[in-house]
Amino acid sequence: MNPEAIMHDAPVNVMELLPRIRSAAEEMKDILVANVVMIGEIPSPTGGEESRARFFSQRLNESGLLHCFTDPLSNAFGLLPGSDGKKTLCVVTNGDTLVQEAADQTVEVRPDNLVGPFVVDNSLALGALAALPELFDRLQIRLQSNLLLLMASRCQGRGNLEGLKKFLLSARARPDAGICFEGVQLGRLNYTCLGMRRGEIVCRLPDNYNWAQYGSTGAIVPMSDIISRIGRIAIPRRPLTSMILGSVEGGISYHNIARQAVLRFELRGESAEILAQIEKQLEEIAEEVSSTFGVQVTVDIFARREPGGIEIGHPFVREARAILSAMGLQPMLYPTTSIMSALVAEGIPSITLGFTTGERRHDLDEIDETAAIGPMTTGLAQLAAVIIRMDQELANEAD
Repeated sequence: MNPEAIMHDAPVNVMELLPRIRSAAEEMKDILVANVVMIGEIPSPTGGEESRARFFSQRLNESGLLHCFTDPLSNAFGLLPGSDGKKTLCVVTNGDTLVQEAADQTVEVRPDNLVGPFVVDNSLALGALAALPELFDRLQIRLQSNLLLLMASRCQGRGNLEGLKKFLLSARARPDAGICFEGVQLGRLNYTCLGMRRGEIVCRLPDNYNWAQYGSTGAIVPMSDIISRIGRIAIPRRPLTSMILGSVEGGISYHNIARQAVLRFELRGESAEILAQIEKQLEEIAEEVSSTFGVQVTVDIFARREPGGIEIGHPFVREARAILSAMGLQPMLYPTTSIMSALVAEGIPSITLGFTTGERRHDLDEIDETAAIGPMTTGLAQLAAVIIRMDQELANEAD
């Protein structure tokens, strides 16, 4: 990459530049697909992202970025220096996946789609970030602000954004603004974060479980009662609140009494107060069921995020909406539980964008996802255009 590439001394008019950005991005379709496939086929479970982090850092280094490193937590990053470097814009996505050990991690390239284990979350976005420096090089654009490209580790599940949180705390230069880039859906524009509680309710039979007194119900029936009681919790629609029961498992066979059952859940909401109230209700349910059935019930909430964000009238939101609309996209505005919350918690004004369209289909294995290839170039062009406008806003602040 040519670090001296500067397009104009005068500010770039992004709207006039959009056709050229889209054309340059279209020429990079094969590069995008190759990046996604190579990254997606590298196992990267939460806490085991080392190989993917090294590969991502290497790709950034090959593109001419500076300070390309992986840290002890397997965050991987590189810096594209700005012309003045007074501000830093961070574009980040998570590098870990929910799948721990996929029997086959092959990403299949079909005529219109990519299909593979959790390819949507978030091999897609990593592939786009790895291609971004070359797009700016082809456009001969140099930003005024530093551009930090970051693959964050330990974001999923029990990771609780640990990699990103520690990176932000240890970074020499705190980012002045952020973009969280997600694999899907193209057109999303999130500027606020929902609060979140993620955890497990575990029902265990005690060692001294009295089968004669309590009957041979095992852990399954008490867990069923827990789920029934959760279903009776009054979940308000306003402020926006939801309870997701993601999975339940217990037992090992047809004829053995289950000694343990686990319910995995995620609670989301706009109000921290309501989240705290529901969390208390879950604790009360656990105590009641434990007493009724003579079992051990614990509520383990291992991930917490607080609501927050910027206003809809913020320049970052306003300019991003204008760019998406100019590209023929309908901006989808809604609160998110993305990793943007770690940036928001540090007071860094941020938005979340999507790369392409994708879904999980009934004809695929549960962990397999499909992502559309066609819209990827639009997603990359959108990201580049929004970065340019955010860079201009940051430069105005610096002046």
